[in-house]
Amino acid sequence: MPGPLPPLNALRAFEAAARAGGFVGAARELGVSAAAISQQVRNLEVHLGLTLFRRRNNGVELTDAGREVFAGAAEAFRALSELGSRGLGGRMRNRLVISALPSVAERWLAPRLAAFARARPGFAFTLRVEEDPVDFAGAGIDLRLCYGAALYPDLPGRVLATDAVVPMCSPDWAAAHPAALADLAAAGDADLIHTDWGPVFGSNPGWERWFATGARPRPRPGSGTVVGTSALALDMASAGLGVALGQRMLAGADLAAGRLLALAPEGMAMGHPYRLVTAPGRTPRPLLSALIDWLVAGLSPEG
Repeated sequence: MPGPLPPLNALRAFEAAARAGGFVGAARELGVSAAAISQQVRNLEVHLGLTLFRRRNNGVELTDAGREVFAGAAEAFRALSELGSRGLGGRMRNRLVISALPSVAERWLAPRLAAFARARPGFAFTLRVEEDPVDFAGAGIDLRLCYGAALYPDLPGRVLATDAVVPMCSPDWAAAHPAALADLAAAGDADLIHTDWGPVFGSNPGWERWFATGARPRPRPGSGTVVGTSALALDMASAGLGVALGQRMLAGADLAAGRLLALAPEGMAMGHPYRLVTAPGRTPRPLLSALIDWLVAGLSPEG
């Protein structure tokens, strides 16, 4: 006979804390205080007779028992989410929920999903565009395309690629600035397009690092154009506004079509690889495995 169910609020708090890597992130997600999350986790530990987290000065860490409970909890919440979606007629076996960072979703993933759908009649997908961290269980996410491994270290995944940035401009800008085309050091500070990666992506390279070799003085702070995403940097360069440090993986179509020109033979590697991460606690469905293989196998050096 089945045993008593664990307290569901406590289980939800634990699952969110394990996924977010701490009580503060879980509290933010669930709209309660960190102290309330801590108390709910303690209630679950008492109910199960297990220690789920090791408390550290700078946060918490899952125990071996905690990892096992997390896998089961994540799968349970995911199953409930799918059940609710099926009840609303919105979730079918051939539909995958895919989550990706904004610029990667727009510039790289979307056309590849379209190609996969054309090759697989009946395949359907929901593409969620969002920053990390994501709620796999709550949103029913099957696959997350993320940057680096820090946010989901315990989830199954595969490395997709490590991208690199290279100076890029439009043909019109290149024609109007022959000196800079021959030697990028001749480009003025006002001609440089900067990507503001934000606090989460501090390892990504910028113009200061590109010019750190001393080929020219580093750009003056506050000079040039600043945009909030790598996709916008490519758009501004395509529009002839100046030179962007564009990601090769995201600019593949523009480079191939001649809408953008690469002004250096070698790029500068980004700090971490892109990864394909699957939902915790379950074996990927054959359709999802086929999609992952498709994305990894179809990635050429030019993106």
